[in-house]
Amino acid sequence: MELLSLLTLLLLAIASNEACQVQSSSSETTDWWQTAQFYQIYPRSFKDSDGDGIGDLNGITSKLEYLKDLGVTAAWLSPIFKSPMVDFGYDISDFFDIQPEYGTLKDFRALIKRAKELDLKIVLDFVPNHSSNESEWFQKSVKREKGYEDYYVWHDGKVNSTTGKREPPTNWLQYFRGSAWEWNDQRQQYYLHQFAVQQPDLNYRNPLVVEQMKRVLRYWLNEGVSGFRCDALPPLFEVLPDGDGQFPDEVVSGSTEDEEDRDYLTTTYIENQPETIDMVYQWRTVLDDHKRIYGGNSSVLLIETYSPAWFTMQFYGNRSTEGAHLPFNFNLITVMEQKGISASNVQEAIDLWLKNMPAGRTPNWVLGNHDKRRAASRYGKEHIDGMNMLVMILPGVSVTYQGEEIGMTDGEISWEDTVDPWGCNSNPDIYEQYTRDPERTPFQWTGGTNAGFTNGSTTWLPLAADYETINVEKELSDGVSHLKIYKQLVALRRSSKTLQNGSTKYQTLSEDIFVVQRSLTKSATIVLVINFGSVAKIVDLSQFDKNRTESLLLLIGSIDSTKKKGTRYDPKSLSLDPSEALVLTSE
Repeated sequence: MELLSLLTLLLLAIASNEACQVQSSSSETTDWWQTAQFYQIYPRSFKDSDGDGIGDLNGITSKLEYLKDLGVTAAWLSPIFKSPMVDFGYDISDFFDIQPEYGTLKDFRALIKRAKELDLKIVLDFVPNHSSNESEWFQKSVKREKGYEDYYVWHDGKVNSTTGKREPPTNWLQYFRGSAWEWNDQRQQYYLHQFAVQQPDLNYRNPLVVEQMKRVLRYWLNEGVSGFRCDALPPLFEVLPDGDGQFPDEVVSGSTEDEEDRDYLTTTYIENQPETIDMVYQWRTVLDDHKRIYGGNSSVLLIETYSPAWFTMQFYGNRSTEGAHLPFNFNLITVMEQKGISASNVQEAIDLWLKNMPAGRTPNWVLGNHDKRRAASRYGKEHIDGMNMLVMILPGVSVTYQGEEIGMTDGEISWEDTVDPWGCNSNPDIYEQYTRDPERTPFQWTGGTNAGFTNGSTTWLPLAADYETINVEKELSDGVSHLKIYKQLVALRRSSKTLQNGSTKYQTLSEDIFVVQRSLTKSATIVLVINFGSVAKIVDLSQFDKNRTESLLLLIGSIDSTKKKGTRYDPKSLSLDPSEALVLTSE
């Protein structure tokens, strides 16, 4: 009877508009990645060491102490492998070597060595869905060499009964606009490419491909990396063809009238197939086997997927099999893109993850990456501190894209300067809808020449216009800055047992006011309050916690807050200026 009563109360609480509470799944003995601060580096834009205007490995090595000072646990590097750079490293021609623009294997090993000296971990981008068409594997497959005949997804196509001409097998569309099929004259077949024409899809129904990609993982684990971020998982498998060897067409989605846009069609047959889940489980076994054989720390598996929750949560694993440590949580990006920033939309984004996440797993929070407009541009510069506070105060793992710690904004990239294939495959009238160049502009180290990114005369992409006022050098010297606030947040997160192991309670108090509370027995309670509105508000936190009567000590305030750190405030009448965000404690 007692269990039934508890379940009834829980259902009633969920049905009402009360605060949501989540008990911590962590124990006092958590693995390193469970409370980690991951920092994504886009190598081409981080730091150039040789003056060619392109970031490189030695540039990253020279800035590892900056990451250490930030409090970063692990740096995730976007692809550094040998590539023709059609998609800037996501078209890999050799998975076992370094792109010469970025350096050499010797440079990579020096990076690993220095990172270990600083107790920083390095995570590599693993791009499993496709290779470059300049890959030796693809060239052999084109020639139908033994063992490579079906390394990629090949098809004869269809013959149009009216015209008699050969056509692609299906109407499937690629991410970068247009058909997902390309005819190869030498082989006399079409190949599937869900990204650019130069990125043919590997065939994971071929066990030789599966084993080859496991070899890639083992190779870099042996080189000392601490895990992998797996790129673009949803299209890894497509549906099996029918008995006649034909694939089905997708249906029109109704979401856009642009027939070249991938969203013009559904992706029922080319994304989120069950075999993809199993493949991730196999990769996790590779990582676990490496630890079992060689010892050392766990290697982490992070998964990129913008899939719905029913599919995404399967990546975590099940009762019998371990899956990815962290399927990336993009809800703070996608919900806000669709609906705008507000307290209720933030709560919806958090609910979508925490209410769907399997028990005993670790959540994670992502504000941006190299494929999305910069966080300060999407949320508004006035909200970047509050959003950084949110991902640091919520339970689990936080992920920062380079520049979010200083409030970097998008660069303005003209059609003439556009290099991203997604943008280049469009036209001058619509390229801004597709190009990812604005969020990839060079990192802003100083307000001097080329923002301190390079000693050369040019940069591979134009700098963002505000580099003279938004840069590391200036923000380190300013009394208050986004960077200093960020560092305080990371330091608090690393030192607070409450943030590492405490329970979580959060609630929308109004359309503008959002509150998060982290609690742990015999430890100080941490409270985050954010005003997402454009007018000042008086907040009564007793609406959120009836036991909250004692004053709260201010630990960290957003950049424009006039409140003084170390001052106590009445929780029943806490004033918040527009866009103000505060981290307070019960101590």
